[in-house]
Amino acid sequence: MSGHSKWATTKHRKAAQDAKRSALFSKLSKNITVAAKVGGDPNPENNASLAAAIAKGKSYSLPKDKIDTAIKKAFGSGADSANYEEVVYEGYGPAGIAIYCEALTDNRNRTAADVRSAFSHRGGNLGTTGSVAFQFERKGQITIEKKQLPDEDELMMAVADAGGDDYQDGGDDWVIITTVNEMMNVEKALEAADIEVKGYELVMVPTNPTDVSVSDAKKVMGLVDQLEELEDLQNVYHSMKMTEEIEAALDEE
Repeated sequence: MSGHSKWATTKHRKAAQDAKRSALFSKLSKNITVAAKVGGDPNPENNASLAAAIAKGKSYSLPKDKIDTAIKKAFGSGADSANYEEVVYEGYGPAGIAIYCEALTDNRNRTAADVRSAFSHRGGNLGTTGSVAFQFERKGQITIEKKQLPDEDELMMAVADAGGDDYQDGGDDWVIITTVNEMMNVEKALEAADIEVKGYELVMVPTNPTDVSVSDAKKVMGLVDQLEELEDLQNVYHSMKMTEEIEAALDEE
């Protein structure tokens, strides 16, 4: 376990951006609704995807009443029903960086037009299905507050004992990486060891992060930020290697 493999946008930076976004609760609620509907069960104990969606919502302080409403919407009818579909958009940003976007939409045409516009305005190109997906792999991501385990050696032991694969420094949090199938088991093992989990979710991780200059990194993040502002986009991933120099430059903006 290295603990220092920098991939995608750092958790603390993304959290800071999300906190400012007026559409955040709408995105989280939509994610819960779809997870409940796809899983076919409103009980998170019987629906792992729903459990993960709720955990993610709670990690961003989504109120309980909004969580309950989102779950009910999955099984409503008429005006109370929700008919979102999952759509993936792939393309390349500045410096040839791969961009992978996950959307939940009730209007494919609207979402596609918004995504295409963002790529066009930020020096990127929207690609076809599968054009960049092969550069990423699905992983589980579990977040715990760093103050629980401030000592990195203790963290390494806790992650190893729980069955995690790796970890990262996410500012105020430790971000633990797992396989998809083991995420829930690792989460339960951490809780059993009296380590409170802040949130957990499935993410896409670049298999071979790409080195870029600071100037190109700023251009890439300009595209990522614009894409993340779109209400229909739930997650935006990129293949840029996040070095300490790049993180420092981005944090200054």
